[in-house]
Amino acid sequence: MLLDNRDSARKGKAVEHLVAATCILASGFELNVSTSLIDDEGVDLVFHRREHSRTLAVQVKSRSTDGSQLQRRGRFVATVRRSTFRPRADLHMLFVVIDTAQGLFGPVWLVPSDELASRARVDSRDRYRFVASIKPGTRDQWRPYRHSRAELPGRILEILATL
Repeated sequence: MLLDNRDSARKGKAVEHLVAATCILASGFELNVSTSLIDDEGVDLVFHRREHSRTLAVQVKSRSTDGSQLQRRGRFVATVRRSTFRPRADLHMLFVVIDTAQGLFGPVWLVPSDELASRARVDSRDRYRFVASIKPGTRDQWRPYRHSRAELPGRILEILATL
């Protein structure tokens, strides 16, 4: 299924809301999530623990299971423009595999922005290139950041505790 720009933006927003709702529910309502009205700083979701002030900013990049890289090669591929990317301790990248037919997501990679900046290859268009295997037994460099849908809320809570 090929998406035009309108469908791509709709899919991206839908995935952000799906992730947010899942994290709120699966954390036993311990997590709260805000969305950006304007996404000019590369932040899609802002997580915080209920009754706490620390926040975790997250930029979401999703790819569908019907995409060619995922289907044929078992790889999740995404890019982030270096010119607008500002790594910092409270910013993580969330790379999300989405099954649009089922309305489900996972696996995900929750990568600290400074790790992405130091580990990802820069392509010819001056973008960080994130490439991770979706195969269960992989040992690629992004494996430590890979989580299931069920693990994601707990990992976000752990990160919030360290900020």
